Amino acid sequence: MTQTTSLTLDGLSVVIHSDVTIGQIDGGYIVTGDAIRIDHSIEATLFYRNGWNSWSPTGWHSLSAEPLRIYDNPERLLTADDAATDDPSRHMGSTVGALDVGEGRVLLLGALSLGAPRVAAEKDALVGEADDPGVQWFVAVGTEQQVFARYAELVAERFGRASGTAGTVWSSWYSYFEDIDEAKIGTAIEDLEGYPFDVVQIDDGWERIVGDWVVGNGFPSGLTALASRITRAGFRAALWVAPMICLPQSEIARTHPDWLVTDAAGEAMVAGYNWGSHYYALDTTRADVQQYLTELFEGLVEKGFTYFKLDFMYAGALEGRRSTNAHRDTVYREAIELIRRAVGPDTYLLGSGVPMLASVGVFDGARVGPDVAPYWDNTERKRDRSGPGAYNSLANSVSRVWMKRWYDVDPDVVFFRARRSLLDERGRGLLVDLAQIAGFKSTSDPVSWLDEAEQGRLRAFLADAPMVRQLGRYRFQLDERVVDFTDYVENTRDDLESMLVK
Repeated sequence: MTQTTSLTLDGLSVVIHSDVTIGQIDGGYIVTGDAIRIDHSIEATLFYRNGWNSWSPTGWHSLSAEPLRIYDNPERLLTADDAATDDPSRHMGSTVGALDVGEGRVLLLGALSLGAPRVAAEKDALVGEADDPGVQWFVAVGTEQQVFARYAELVAERFGRASGTAGTVWSSWYSYFEDIDEAKIGTAIEDLEGYPFDVVQIDDGWERIVGDWVVGNGFPSGLTALASRITRAGFRAALWVAPMICLPQSEIARTHPDWLVTDAAGEAMVAGYNWGSHYYALDTTRADVQQYLTELFEGLVEKGFTYFKLDFMYAGALEGRRSTNAHRDTVYREAIELIRRAVGPDTYLLGSGVPMLASVGVFDGARVGPDVAPYWDNTERKRDRSGPGAYNSLANSVSRVWMKRWYDVDPDVVFFRARRSLLDERGRGLLVDLAQIAGFKSTSDPVSWLDEAEQGRLRAFLADAPMVRQLGRYRFQLDERVVDFTDYVENTRDDLESMLVK
């Protein structure tokens, strides 16, 4: 039976409708149930929408505009947000939502449990929905930084926080993409020696095919030799893997069709799109798939890799038919915990494309925005904030800096090169500032692509450790310098034409 409770939160009068009694805690209230509603009498105009996974559109958005979501691209929606709960008619997101109630304060509603929780904003209410009647929610009013920090702390208390540190990272992806081989990577490593990098990450392109995690023809000496080459140069060896998915042409998909998540008709379920194809998801509730994943990661650690970028992980949390009927959040959580056990506590796990809440406590770091790119924005994807680009990466990532209490927040790489890039010095500088604020430093620029001045800026970036203080929603102080992203995030500038892809 629904109960109605009237409360005054930091001077704001609200009415909470829920099925379970409400309990007060430090900083706010706890409400339990799969459906709650918080009525208010304010004229809220801005809603904080948190996307489901790393790439999902996230940030403050006008309630008078069309909802912040992925439009006109169902294939991308399946890949980059929670298509199962998407509703084009509602301002709605995953896990946590907030309304700007003026005077620097927000009304926040955030889930403290799994169960596909989502938060919607209506003209006069915040609405929490979930698949599990036992989901608990935190309700609070206060300054934006205060209530998001308190919410993040409560989640970390329940789920834990992995303690690994990434250090400074060089990745092969945004320079060479899939076009990598032993000779090219060897040269890149040689050029990196003497630079203060901690990690060299070999990204997509090393494997035979996505889904078959065996080394391809471009690395005839094998993975053990590759990891050894990296560690001999003084770096930590890192590897990209997408363990939850497989392409239809992969051996694992062809020889183990029973390992795949299926749809209602019993056919292999399409889990997303990339590499010019659809791909499938592994049923991680099966004992044989669990054994396969355990042996895969134990073997990669034995080869010398102690840092993994795990990509397209959301596929493990999609709705579909598996060997058990456990909730998809539980299935995903158990799968990543299995991987953590296989690699051990000292191996760094960076998640990309991860469901944000369900990954807390297992991943050391998480991507918090779409892929960056050496251009500001793509004018053909204006209604898709999940697409690659410096703007999308910046807008998402700066809106998730508060997640630092959950894991390292990775805003993606910084570019220093003018070569093969539309970003001007200002665009590159924004990414540098974002990385310093996030506290996660990575780049993909081969040293051979940088001139002397660019190499100097790279060294300074890697060595610099400014004191960071948040001054406002998009304003930060780095030592004595103030950085304000407001005009960029709100996309009000009209002087960025030279950095756009049209």
